[in-house]
Amino acid sequence: MPDQAHSDSDNKSNRDLTQGPIWRALASMSAPMSFGIFAVLSVGLADAYFLGQIGGAALAAVGFIYPVTTAITSLSIGLSAGANAALSQGVGRGDGADATRRLGLHAIGLGLGLSIIVALLVWATYPLVFAALGATGSVADNIAAYIPVWALSFPFLVVMMITNAVFRAHGDSLTTAAIMVLAAVINVGLDPLLIFGLWGLPELGMTGAALATLIGRVVAVALALYLAWHRGLLGWGGSLFDGLWTSTRKILNVGLPAAFSNAINPAGMALVTAAVATVGEAAVAGFGAATRIQSMALVPLLALSAGIGPVIGQNWGADKRDRAQGATAAGFWFCVGYGTLLALVLGFFAEPLAAIFASGEEDAAFAATYLRYVGLSLFGYGLVVTANAAMNARDKAIWSMGLSLGRIFALYLPLAWLGALTLGFPGIVAAAVAANVIAGWAALVSARGTGLLKTDIAALTTPLKSFGKAV
Repeated sequence: MPDQAHSDSDNKSNRDLTQGPIWRALASMSAPMSFGIFAVLSVGLADAYFLGQIGGAALAAVGFIYPVTTAITSLSIGLSAGANAALSQGVGRGDGADATRRLGLHAIGLGLGLSIIVALLVWATYPLVFAALGATGSVADNIAAYIPVWALSFPFLVVMMITNAVFRAHGDSLTTAAIMVLAAVINVGLDPLLIFGLWGLPELGMTGAALATLIGRVVAVALALYLAWHRGLLGWGGSLFDGLWTSTRKILNVGLPAAFSNAINPAGMALVTAAVATVGEAAVAGFGAATRIQSMALVPLLALSAGIGPVIGQNWGADKRDRAQGATAAGFWFCVGYGTLLALVLGFFAEPLAAIFASGEEDAAFAATYLRYVGLSLFGYGLVVTANAAMNARDKAIWSMGLSLGRIFALYLPLAWLGALTLGFPGIVAAAVAANVIAGWAALVSARGTGLLKTDIAALTTPLKSFGKAV
């Protein structure tokens, strides 16, 4: 067992989230994650920019690769959510240091084993998968140059995400964000060197982009594991296999539904894009430009969803339900406030923003329409991702999975196709607005039903009574 004095001296960055003002706990966990999430998004933008200079086939390959790898990456997000829920509740409950360290190792071992299996499946089946999606010729060749190396990097991503969850569960999101930024900086920095063969390096094209990702992840996970072990957050703590089945069950109870929830969105967006394609190529280009702008605008809300999990977990584990409910309410109010600001900014600056990211005037017009009107509803999307993270942190992952499923497959997708066939692009925009607003209300209902929101407003309690849920 690590020396306790040494461990305590190195754990100054760890935070007890069960004490002090709730808003400060949320801010301390969420603010650093904004930088980490921005860094992760920058990798995708850099890959598209540099590979686009190779040629149209490489850029088209990126279009095929991105949704597939995003869906696969959902496993790492789910497992990190499961690890965070189990660990943060244990920290709040005051479980012994040995038990907490051992649980962290169990989470990493589980993630490593599952990710190796997934990586092997990806390596073995990717030609069939992308052929089924329609990739042929030089596009398929570019995919073949990228995917095997990316598959090799996937276990490192999963271990990095779970180790980051260990830091966050102990109230340290600054280290998590720094590790995410490090992986992104290495990736983006190596991209032009390995893709184009600069500074005497071989010109590797698509393989170079994947290799940059692999190197960034290897360096980041090595640093993450070193810091976690050095600070006493990971360690042997007696028999390594004590409680292994209990740990696995705790992690997967949240991890599997959370992984599925995170895979739903990219899968649903691909089907929505098919509806947009019925309007025309310019509509698809404008929709793609608008959603790229939207993804950057949503970073503070995504950071909140990453930060609220440890706050809920520690307080729920410590049986401080009022603080957990207060954190949930504060998170929801932030979504409303930031969503209002976002609506104003996107409303006033829709055209210039669209012009930056779109390739032509017609594309920009579609993008501006989307931003102006869907921007009014993004507070609802924030409520959904915040509620999902809060429910995952208190072991209600089935509720969060149901909320994600409902938003995409009961609302957005059918309404988008109906809108596309009847009103064209405005119908798709209206579908996005309706899906965000209705799902935002459902998020409030779900938070009330899982005990994370303390209110007797009839609009939230009546649906629960209708379904026989205790209120």
